[in-house]
Amino acid sequence: MDETLDVVRGSADMWLEAAYESLLEGGLEAVRILPLAKKLNLSRTSFYWFFKDREELLSALLDRWKQKNTGNWIERTEAYADSVCEAMLNVFDCWFDETIFDSRFDAAMRSWAQQSPEIAEHMARDDAQRIEALTALFTRFGYEARAADVRARVAYFTQAGYVSTKSEEDMGVRMLRIPEYVEVFTGVRPKKHELQRFYARRGFQFQ
Repeated sequence: MDETLDVVRGSADMWLEAAYESLLEGGLEAVRILPLAKKLNLSRTSFYWFFKDREELLSALLDRWKQKNTGNWIERTEAYADSVCEAMLNVFDCWFDETIFDSRFDAAMRSWAQQSPEIAEHMARDDAQRIEALTALFTRFGYEARAADVRARVAYFTQAGYVSTKSEEDMGVRMLRIPEYVEVFTGVRPKKHELQRFYARRGFQFQ
């Protein structure tokens, strides 16, 4: 596309990013074409070069959430690990890295789901997919089916609780709780070298 037209019309990514920011800041009602145009300093009509209507933009937002949060969550459950503790610590990356799992986006989608039965259905399916992926993680390390299912649910809903309550827990305190979380979820105490690798990824000094 011509650079001059980029300035006049923006791009699909620009409109989607503005919609994402507005959803996080003001909820679903903030994702409206005219306010987005004002935010981008573009004309309202330029929106229609990229999206048929608001519903198509909302659909793109939904796809973005699925690809980033659910897609990355599942990838972390499938990441290589020598032990169940290491596998769980791989998933814990979702707790601390917004580039992997966007907690604010998840919270905004759950608020949206309260207003839309269709989005609520998507949320339920994605929750089920994430729990299924965690269950498969435990099964891979030899847990019996029912135990794998329950441990997966405990781990998943703990994280969902952090997201929904918007916990302001001190990051240092939360990091120090990691060994206990791993042991509660897996029934196995993580080894020092496993914790060291996880803390190094997060830039935390292991004690």
